[in-house]
Amino acid sequence: MTGIDGPTSYEAREIALRYLREFHQLMARVDVDAIARIVALLRAARDEAATIYLAGNGGSAATASHWANDLGKATKCAGRGWIRVMCLSDNTPWLTALANDEGYDRVFAGQLENFASQGDVFTVLSASGNSPNLVRAVDLANERDMITIAFLGFDGGILKDRVREHLWLQTEKAAYGLVESGHAVLCDVVTTCLMEDSEPASVVGAASRGDLRLPG
Repeated sequence: MTGIDGPTSYEAREIALRYLREFHQLMARVDVDAIARIVALLRAARDEAATIYLAGNGGSAATASHWANDLGKATKCAGRGWIRVMCLSDNTPWLTALANDEGYDRVFAGQLENFASQGDVFTVLSASGNSPNLVRAVDLANERDMITIAFLGFDGGILKDRVREHLWLQTEKAAYGLVESGHAVLCDVVTTCLMEDSEPASVVGAASRGDLRLPG
């Protein structure tokens, strides 16, 4: 039987130290300017009563669901307008009906078709940036003239060049733990920015009218 100071605990300690070191290095490279641009887009959506839709798969679906809670509830402390937010992975009956009847690549686009309007925001969370259901939903959102945002990892994937704005945690492929943990932190950072928001709505209203444009 291995004691607390035996080989098993020592190995776990080294793994933990390595993970924390890699996570610290990853977060130190975050593009803070991209965070600021995304906050501006979400502030504008809030101030103009647009709706923010969130989507992700697996662990990213859990992060999207958590973030919808925080955006909808926690930001009310700022005393500004309420954020209209919906996570597209939360309606299990509708999601599974679409998967069963139309295919899994339609689970988000099929829902978004019913709601998407010009000026609304569609934000996706994806480690790979290649999930077909997210790519398809982003394409629909772009066709509807929505504002598209992605939180990405690995090499950014297809979505990096299909969204209006992105936060990219560049990692080796398959580094799901680091990316998903990083995305959860970044969602909390964005929420905190909105919780502490005190500027007049007029300062950010231009963002959703198209003044922040895709490069090139």
